[in-house]
Amino acid sequence: MTEGPPATLVILGMALVTYLSRASGLWIMAFVPLSRRVERALKALSGSVLVALVVPAALAGDLGLQLGVLAATALVALGGPTTAAMALGVALAAVTRAL
Repeated sequence: MTEGPPATLVILGMALVTYLSRASGLWIMAFVPLSRRVERALKALSGSVLVALVVPAALAGDLGLQLGVLAATALVALGGPTTAAMALGVALAAVTRAL
């Protein structure tokens, strides 16, 4: 791995860009009126980001991962607690992979 000033500058640059992207989002939202529609969109945003991360991984993953995701999704859809759904998914994936 490259060390020294160039690597340090790249890391600091990435940190600055990350901070600015988050701060600019907060700044922009200060000018958006919080209507019922915007509030619903913001509440749905975290779920949509989670789906965007999980679905591609599940489609590319093995049978254990796919069964774990399906079981966790089913439990949450039935109204179960999210933490229990994650534990069920992990346990089912581990058992499936062990077999």
